[in-house]
Amino acid sequence: MSTTNNLKLRQLGQTDILISPIGLGCWQFSEGQGGARGSWDPVSVEETNGIVQAALDGGINWFDTAELYGHGRSERAIARALKLAGKSDSEVIVATKWNPLGRTARSIGRTIGERQECLNGYTIDLHQIHVPVGFTTRRSEMNAMADLVEAGKIRSIGISNFSARQMRRAHEVLLTRGMRLASNQVRYNLLNRRIETNGVLDTAKELGVTIIGYSPLDSGLLTGKFHKNPELLNSRPFLRRSQLRRRIESSRELVNALENIAQSHGVTASQVAINWLLNFHGDTVVVIPGASKVRHAEQNVGAMTFTLSDAELSRIDNLSKQFK
Repeated sequence: MSTTNNLKLRQLGQTDILISPIGLGCWQFSEGQGGARGSWDPVSVEETNGIVQAALDGGINWFDTAELYGHGRSERAIARALKLAGKSDSEVIVATKWNPLGRTARSIGRTIGERQECLNGYTIDLHQIHVPVGFTTRRSEMNAMADLVEAGKIRSIGISNFSARQMRRAHEVLLTRGMRLASNQVRYNLLNRRIETNGVLDTAKELGVTIIGYSPLDSGLLTGKFHKNPELLNSRPFLRRSQLRRRIESSRELVNALENIAQSHGVTASQVAINWLLNFHGDTVVVIPGASKVRHAEQNVGAMTFTLSDAELSRIDNLSKQFK
């Protein structure tokens, strides 16, 4: 297994692409536009560049963005920060997503030039269908993606927010083109373990598809900071504030356990929460925590630097089973 900064890299699905167990989720680089409004406050150019550099310094080698994230603003921000960091195309992995809302599969080929322009010379290593909606069929979408692979415009194909049935269908279509589905990006954390009971995780394991878990800290709830100081919620964007407030008490016992385990390893509760996701299911799950400050990126990469015991993994599993 290859390594970067002494960290083991994982195979993305059945492709030849190797990624760090943690990537950097880049929705927060949308400059407060598009789907980020109400969820992320704008992040300055200087802070964005610092976050990307901190991620790279910690061993992260891949970055997940999307057309929908600020209508290309996030993609441009990532490309700018990577160039400033002196990273060549061959040194990093970039994942982006096609927005299917109100579109047909023909849009996949028509918009790929815009994605490439926004990424300013960085290859689209993984191109994903952002959500399973739109005026088209899974077959049409997968065939359009396969056309891009054959044309050398993208390296691999993924999906996002797809059910087990939808994931299997996408996989079957790609097999007819001599290709395999690389990944399914879904919400996954210790307070949302539904993929373990709705067939998504089992299907991914069966098909050799990587699960890319987004929101691995459940919008910061698993850090424990809101349990200690609920007043911090008042400074969060409205949508995030209302979602977090409802779940503080139901998550308190789990967060307390994460903090206890963290103390024994000299790390933080958030790092324990991410480490569990990365290791409880073998190499199937990788995660893409976001970061709106440099220290967040530095904390995220720290989740790859220690090993939880079997007893600790089981304890966390038992305390979070109610969230399946």
